[in-house]
Amino acid sequence: MGKTLTFLILMLLPLLSFGQDLYDTDRVQEVRIYFKDANWDRTLDSLKQLGTKERIVGDVKLNGITYKDCGIRFKGNSSYNNARKVYGRKLPLNISSDHLNESQKFKGGYNRLKLANGFRDPSFVREVLSYEIARKYMYAPKANFMNVYINDEHYGFYTSVESIGENFVKNHFKDETNTLVKCDPEYSLKPPASCPKNSNKATLEFMGFDSLCYKGTYEMKTDKTDYKSLIALSKRLKDNVGKTKEILDVDQTLWMLAYNNVLVNLDSYSGRLSHNYYLVKDETDRWVPLIWDLNLSFGGFRYDGNGSPLDNEKMQKMSPFIHYKNPERPLIHRLLSIPRYRKIYIAHMRTILNENFKNGQYLTRASRLQSLVDFHVKKDESKFYSYSSFKENMNVTSKAGKAQIIGLKELMKPRADFLLNHPVLKKVPPKISTVSHKKSSANVIFTARVEGAEKVYLAYRYGPQGYFSKKPMKDDGESNDYSAGDKFYGVEIEFKPGMQYYIMAENEDALMLNPERAEFEFLEVK
Repeated sequence: MGKTLTFLILMLLPLLSFGQDLYDTDRVQEVRIYFKDANWDRTLDSLKQLGTKERIVGDVKLNGITYKDCGIRFKGNSSYNNARKVYGRKLPLNISSDHLNESQKFKGGYNRLKLANGFRDPSFVREVLSYEIARKYMYAPKANFMNVYINDEHYGFYTSVESIGENFVKNHFKDETNTLVKCDPEYSLKPPASCPKNSNKATLEFMGFDSLCYKGTYEMKTDKTDYKSLIALSKRLKDNVGKTKEILDVDQTLWMLAYNNVLVNLDSYSGRLSHNYYLVKDETDRWVPLIWDLNLSFGGFRYDGNGSPLDNEKMQKMSPFIHYKNPERPLIHRLLSIPRYRKIYIAHMRTILNENFKNGQYLTRASRLQSLVDFHVKKDESKFYSYSSFKENMNVTSKAGKAQIIGLKELMKPRADFLLNHPVLKKVPPKISTVSHKKSSANVIFTARVEGAEKVYLAYRYGPQGYFSKKPMKDDGESNDYSAGDKFYGVEIEFKPGMQYYIMAENEDALMLNPERAEFEFLEVK
């Protein structure tokens, strides 16, 4: 009786999800695609092989709601090519609601469904878990799980990831027309022979002022002509990195780099291929990096760009400063050359480790996600890896075709121990407590109790975007006194509506922020 009831509840989960958000992680969603073309799979495969992004038309029923004349195509690179070659099934999908009808949106205002097939992830939770962690510290897509049917036959169990496009940009940056760039090389598009060589990697190296040297590596998704701003960013990184904050959200960049390193997310800017991220302009015209494509996070891709693939131990003990001395990785090499940025980067690593890995929270959450999808993975006849691999990859290495995919716990328990005991992360940062503010006439007085600091700053801005200005806070009201100790620091500045702030305290060795997730999180003066 108990097993029957459990089965019925699990079968009803898609029905229960109709009223939920499209990316609700507590429910498995359902999409049914209907093609009139009996040879739809061959047609889609032919279009993909031709390198075109053309779509074929089909009706889509998403969580019980029908959307007519949607556009469907296969997507992906390794997840498509390897799945097609080795398995011949369960290929990744990209579904457009507004293919023929520009006003048609999926529930929630979304116009794309991007469905990933679990390639090289026997655990089937890497992508959803990775995006959940990323969203604590940066702008990142939502992700959950979805059963896919084509012409009412089960095609496979998928991960569904929010598209980085107009809807995402509008939700996070107010205006969907903001310049958006996909930093993922099209290897078939070769730059002119006159361009500097950089192996077609989206490293943001300066390659001259000819936009043709960038077009095969950076795809303009909105303003097709705005290569001038991208080139200006690469030039600034090369020549005047100290002023990069004026045109780049340095803090979001440091969060992304810290995240890639802690989670051994090497199918990214930080690994061999240096790709899988976007750049978007905020309302102050600064570039903001957006992380993307996390199915190979947690050690699913073993190449850091320094030679041979990393074995399990080398991933567990990967240096927090890979590419630190590599001029071909300017976001790492140039930004971390500035002592304060380097301290912020380490502070961000410490926060990610403490909030997710030192306390084992990632494993608790991964186990809950696996429990949610267990029934669906087991029943998926198109899955690439065995059900036993699904169960064991939470803890230990499992085979995924010819690849060996390290277990989440097997990777992250020793990795967290290694990083937290690394000499750089063991340096003691200041302690910030009792942060407060008080309006006084046309000004605001900010105070914080800080121990072990040599310098304390108020970081503030007026408005939701743009960089934070820094102003020194005085120790006990005495001008320019930054002696270490158990002290109250304060500063008074002009009040303006929309005021946001955080506290930064540093000593010779380390730095601390309050809130610790700053600048992504901050305090407000209302």
